[in-house]
Amino acid sequence: METNVKLKVDDGDPLDDPKMYRRLVGKPIYLTITRPNISYAVSVVSQFITSPRVPHMEAVVCIIKYLKGAPRRGLLYRSSGHLRIEGYTDADWVDSPSDRWSTTGYCTFIGGNLVTWRSKKQSVVVRSSAEAEYRAIAHTACELG
Repeated sequence: METNVKLKVDDGDPLDDPKMYRRLVGKPIYLTITRPNISYAVSVVSQFITSPRVPHMEAVVCIIKYLKGAPRRGLLYRSSGHLRIEGYTDADWVDSPSDRWSTTGYCTFIGGNLVTWRSKKQSVVVRSSAEAEYRAIAHTACELG
C-alpha cells in the first residue's frame, strides 16, 4: 500500500460487484501465512468487506500487482545456532480515522526466525500514545510468556 494512505468507510463510489472484491481480498488472506509483508495491507482492505468502494478496490489491485511482481518472496527458515526468543512491538495511536482506535502489532522470533505475528485494533480508545505503546508491550509480553 502507498505510505500514509488512509482508507475510510465512506470514500468514493460503491462498487457495482462487491462479490469480486470479496474474492480478491479472500485470496491474499491465505498468503499472509508465508508472506507477512502483506499482512497489514490485507488487514486494512479486509475491513471493508461488507461495503467496498472504488478506492478500496484500487488498494486490493495494488496488493495483487505487488504479489505478481514478487513471486519468490516469502519466509525462509534457517538454523542460527541459538534458540533465543525475541519479540518486537509497535502501536499507531488513533490511526484509524473512522473509529479513532489504535492499532497494535507485534512479531516474535525463535532462533532468528519469524514464528508469530499479529496486527489488531486495540479494544479500547486510549488517551495517549504512551498508553497505546504500553498496551502493545503488554500484549507482546503475554505472547512471549
